[in-house]
Amino acid sequence: MGTDVNRKAKHILIVGGGYVGLYTALRLQRRLSRELRDGSVRITLATPESYMTYQPFLPEAAAGNLSPRHVVAPLRRVLPKVRIINGKITKVNHAAKTATFQPADGPRRDIAYDIIVMAAGSISRTLPIPGLTDIGIGFRTVGEAIGLRNRVLHQLDVAESVDDPDLRRRALTFVVVGAGFAGVEALAELEDMSRDSIRYYRNLSPRDLRWVLVEATDRVLPEVGPEMGRWTLEQLRERGIDVRLNTRLESCVGGKVVLSDGDVFEADTLVWTAGVRANPIIESSDLPIDERGRIKTTTWLTVAGVRDAFAAGDIAGVPDATNPGRFCAPNAQHAVRQAKVLADNIVRTLRGEELVGYRHRYVGSVAGLGLHKGVANVYGIKLRGFPAWFMHRTYHLSRMPTFNRKVRVVVDWTLALLFKRETISLGEIHHPRDEFRAAVATGRKH
Repeated sequence: MGTDVNRKAKHILIVGGGYVGLYTALRLQRRLSRELRDGSVRITLATPESYMTYQPFLPEAAAGNLSPRHVVAPLRRVLPKVRIINGKITKVNHAAKTATFQPADGPRRDIAYDIIVMAAGSISRTLPIPGLTDIGIGFRTVGEAIGLRNRVLHQLDVAESVDDPDLRRRALTFVVVGAGFAGVEALAELEDMSRDSIRYYRNLSPRDLRWVLVEATDRVLPEVGPEMGRWTLEQLRERGIDVRLNTRLESCVGGKVVLSDGDVFEADTLVWTAGVRANPIIESSDLPIDERGRIKTTTWLTVAGVRDAFAAGDIAGVPDATNPGRFCAPNAQHAVRQAKVLADNIVRTLRGEELVGYRHRYVGSVAGLGLHKGVANVYGIKLRGFPAWFMHRTYHLSRMPTFNRKVRVVVDWTLALLFKRETISLGEIHHPRDEFRAAVATGRKH
């Protein structure tokens, strides 16, 4: 196992390339430009992917309104003064100030650092439900979003091509578990896309589609408040979506979906969006963890009781200074703002200055419910329908990193106004070697 031991410069190691990782590195790159030039400071960002995914745009990418390439920001282009290494940090030994890095290919090595930023985000929180790992798919990455898009369109192809009514019903039944932002937005956009696509199939009609939303609590979209949540529920049901509140998924072995309300039916597609948990990297570190399984973090975004360690975003339990006794919600609104304060506090640490605390009052939420449909509750102002949809797009466009990506998103939206939505399934891109393997197998027979 190799070791990176160059300590001539102050080395800042950022673990994770999501909101916090990217925006922290961006601000450090700007504020420490002189130190980066003269070599007194160097920054390394370790992340499995070479890009940052803007997750609020994943539903639109899944629905075909945005190109998947335009909902990500290429880290090396955005951060030219930062060293980007692709792989996973598998262990953090802060007492020795080293992190074990496992690249995608090659031997692992230890990376020495002076300051560490824990920004590895979160992963899907799953439950030990029989069959979930066999047919379930998450909705947190570009790969999952585009894979789900291709899956839904492929199921339309399957249903059109079979005569068996049971097979057709199973193919056209789609289940989404979790009625938070990810679940409701994914379902709404994909249902909108499937309804738009089905008109091109001679033997199918919108009545054949069955979308089921399963939620363990008694409300949907709690982030937008009770009133807007009830309105959203009414809108989903008016669209023919089967919303099951106070209901849990108990089993889905072999596509046989069993719900806690006693209903049993078959489905080939199940999307799991029922919450997140902190990245498990913290379990392989010597940093303190709170009762919710997150890194104990102060309002200064330093790791509690530890020097030269910072954390923010989903992986961190950051006290909410505007609401004593509570913690900041794990969302992009907080993550982007926390990254700014975190980066500034690293600069203050290097310069021996006093740190500042993070304080942000939650302004509300916006959610897209399909093309030209949305819901919003911002600063107590409640919007629904087209105005909320427009606010949703405008707000997230403003938060999309880099001018380049903003322009590309606007171009995609403009083209979508002028031309019909693409409804082609490219499922084979997920298995690019299958065709070649089949050709090799046929060649051997001859």
